[in-house]
Amino acid sequence: MSYTLNVTGFLLKGCIITLQLYAVTIVFSIPLGIICALAKISRYKFLKAFLEFYTWLFRGTPLLLQLFFTYYGLPVFGIRLTQEQAAAITFVLNYAAYFTEIFRAGIQSIDKGQYEAAKALGMNYRQTMWRIILPQAVKRVLPPTGNEAITLIKDTALVATIGMGDMLRAAKEVVTRDFKISAFIIAAVIYLLLTTVVVYVFKKLEEKYSVYD
Repeated sequence: MSYTLNVTGFLLKGCIITLQLYAVTIVFSIPLGIICALAKISRYKFLKAFLEFYTWLFRGTPLLLQLFFTYYGLPVFGIRLTQEQAAAITFVLNYAAYFTEIFRAGIQSIDKGQYEAAKALGMNYRQTMWRIILPQAVKRVLPPTGNEAITLIKDTALVATIGMGDMLRAAKEVVTRDFKISAFIIAAVIYLLLTTVVVYVFKKLEEKYSVYD
């Protein structure tokens, strides 16, 4: 029992890094995704083309490859980042690309009559978006956004490849040291608990926005 508690405590220290990266990614990638989605459906062709390339690039290449390029490749161009900076930038840009497409699809799924009705009421484009379109779009994008939020928890384990002491790296160190797989089992349980919390949060959000059904 004492061994299990000691291992759990050691893994939870690594879990702090996992949670920090998770929080940074969610806090920055979702707003960035919303902004990019609105820009992608705007009338500015150059901006739309740039965002098309951005989402194509980050959704079409592996997150691990992007992480390697940011941490190991950018120094070739004279840009050196810490492990934390490289991980945060890579994860935010990667997940923002996915959120951009999720939010764009959600916004464009709203019936065009909603825009016409808002215009008839004297609302401008900004008022229409924030008061009419986005509240309805949020309800539609919650399920895919929740899936991405769950995937993010698991993807944070990739930072072990650039030497960050996250929970998976901590588990590997214990297994290598003690030749026992219990650390992997404990890590799996912690990951499951984290995903369960995320599922619960998004379930409550879906219930809250069900008023727009």
